[in-house]
Amino acid sequence: MRKPNIAILGATGVVGREITKIVDEMKIPYNEIKFLSSAKSAGTKLEFQGKTYTVEEAKPESFDGINIVLASAGGSTSQKFAPEIVKRGGVLIDNSSAFRMEQDVPLVIANVNDEDLRKHKGIISNPNCSTSQLMLVLKPLHEKAVIKRLLVSTYQAVSGAGLAAMNELTADTKANLAGEIFENKCFKKPISFNVIPQIDVFCENGYTKEEMKVVNETKKILHLPSDLPISCTAVRVPVYTGHSEAVDIEFEKEITPDEVREILKNSFGVKVIDNPDNYEYPTTRDAAGVDPVFAGRIRKNLAFKNGISLWCVADNLRIGAALNTVRICEKIIEMDLF
Repeated sequence: MRKPNIAILGATGVVGREITKIVDEMKIPYNEIKFLSSAKSAGTKLEFQGKTYTVEEAKPESFDGINIVLASAGGSTSQKFAPEIVKRGGVLIDNSSAFRMEQDVPLVIANVNDEDLRKHKGIISNPNCSTSQLMLVLKPLHEKAVIKRLLVSTYQAVSGAGLAAMNELTADTKANLAGEIFENKCFKKPISFNVIPQIDVFCENGYTKEEMKVVNETKKILHLPSDLPISCTAVRVPVYTGHSEAVDIEFEKEITPDEVREILKNSFGVKVIDNPDNYEYPTTRDAAGVDPVFAGRIRKNLAFKNGISLWCVADNLRIGAALNTVRICEKIIEMDLF
């Protein structure tokens, strides 16, 4: 098996640091590795596998000799460097939304639609965080009973909006408890002791961009018909880490809650916690810092024929961003696609 030269772009950010951590945890094979960032963060020292690395400023020549780039540096940065990476023969695994819906760019969840990786032309997109955890649950159920209709409500942690948003939750909470006035900057409304039914900007149809990402990315990843009805409501909640989702699915074929539990228990990347009589169901604290998507509250949906309702939770910084990025890297190496 060939070993690539790897670069991590956006290495000093919240997700970039998580990517670095997971590359180590998963023992990703490589010949050389480098860490890249903006000029502002260049010069930062990083400890990795017993060595100290100096983070370099990302420039076009930074990608000379690099085979795989794991990027979490924002859409504008990815768009800036993608042509340079591809021109030099590298493969960009991008964590931004810049290329997700482009026809020639595979949108991939590792172990869900790996074969789409073979279609890459130098760029591979990692889906949105809320889509990522959902796909690991939906794929095996879709294979069994075929999705006919899908409703999703997300309850998303502030870490999905970055470090500044996490700091704002802390500061806003302290100010609120002290009876002080706090000026929120990251969110349109105060986040402490609050629930905000807006993530990203509103589109003409009244949905937000975050909600439409779930709709469009789900169809692309699972190769669903373009007219299959999917609706999403995305909500920001005062939780640091871990996205939760209430999922209502109507299937073409009959499927029971017991069948769903059994399928998910035997599915990649999913752990079932579902014993309501003993108050056993997934919460964000169960998911923090670990890899599985947790599923529970599995029950027959009373509104849909052949309907199932369930609840799923995952660490948004891992499965929703960094973990899938590194898993794609692992698949690219295994499939010799660099």
